Amino acid sequence: MRRLLAGLATRARGGAGRVFRSLAVPNYRFFFMGHAVSVVGTWMQRVAQDWLVLDLSDSAVALGVATALQFLPTLLFGLWGGVLVDRLDRRRTIMVTQAVSAVLAAILAATVLGGVVQLWMVYVLALGLGLVTVVDVPARQAFVTEMVGPEDYVNAQSLNSTVHNAGRLVGPAIAGVLIAAVDVGLAFAINAVSFAAVLYGLARMDSSALRRAPRPTRASGKALQGLRYVWGHPELRACLLLVAVVALIGQNFRVVLPLLARDTLGGGPEVYGWLTSALGVGAMLGALASAGRRSVTSWSLLRWAWIFAGVNAFAAFTPWLAAALGMMVALGIANISFNTLARTMLQIGTEPQMQGRVIALHSLVFLGSTPIGGPLTGWLCEQWGAGAGFLLAGVASGVAALAGTPLLRRSRSAVSEMKADAQEV
Repeated sequence: MRRLLAGLATRARGGAGRVFRSLAVPNYRFFFMGHAVSVVGTWMQRVAQDWLVLDLSDSAVALGVATALQFLPTLLFGLWGGVLVDRLDRRRTIMVTQAVSAVLAAILAATVLGGVVQLWMVYVLALGLGLVTVVDVPARQAFVTEMVGPEDYVNAQSLNSTVHNAGRLVGPAIAGVLIAAVDVGLAFAINAVSFAAVLYGLARMDSSALRRAPRPTRASGKALQGLRYVWGHPELRACLLLVAVVALIGQNFRVVLPLLARDTLGGGPEVYGWLTSALGVGAMLGALASAGRRSVTSWSLLRWAWIFAGVNAFAAFTPWLAAALGMMVALGIANISFNTLARTMLQIGTEPQMQGRVIALHSLVFLGSTPIGGPLTGWLCEQWGAGAGFLLAGVASGVAALAGTPLLRRSRSAVSEMKADAQEV
């Protein structure tokens, strides 16, 4: 028995070491710690902004419009943002985008706390943050490949998802309490201050230890080259198709959840915070499970797309708070597992000099679809309630998974093995 327990303890330690192995890299550790603080503030702002828009407008369509404006620039300029990321120093680029994001959060805090905020101001600042996102998102995601080696891409991306969703767990809960007890503007102010942590982490990095990707020449850096590259690789093409449908229809949580909290469950901002936190609990669990993966396959991506579709369909028919919280946990697990696998497949299956453009293409379909999906889901929920938004997400994701099956059936090998073969060549 003693030997058995010792063996189990050894395996547990080995498993934990495998899950958190990227933290052994000092540069990644600095990035991870700074991001862990900043992301709490980011989620506080998201919840606060959604509730502020609902309070100012009493309109689900207005919620969709505010969310759409934040991601419209990615739809319009996302490909060119990837070109910039491939040409510029990624670490310095992230420092600039994070600093600008802090300024925008501070302006929003000042307008709310000063009692002068109007709906159009929220729209303008959301659009400004969207312009920053065009470069910030692909830069942060592609920067992972400079901090860790190829063997740790899956792990580092999963840990990023873990800390992101830990913030989703903590941030909304804090924001809900602050909004109900103090003022919505305080959440924006805290977010503005939180950016100092990630800026400090980036400043502490050893730039000489970064694995810098080759900078493309002007001739090879065209914005559409990433699209041609993905189209020439069937597995990457199928991956982006699934991401496009799931993002367009299935991930409009910031439109659906406030309505679920207020109209279906009869609650206030604190209930919206609980629902978002429950989504974060599930997402954190899913991200930790993904961090232990050694490889990524197209079949695992397809499997999680089906699970995501099924959970959404069940969530459409949950009229009680306890049931809704449970469904949000399950939805968070399915959502982050799908997203982490998709993002990792794209990174591992892409040549280093093309990563910025391919990740920007992912951002375009992942975030850029929101200007269409957000208002559409908002209108649908205004007509038939929050459950209709979940049901649409489930049906659309299931149809996309069904359509992607024939293509993925012809490509069964692990993407990590494909990357290893490419490196040997």
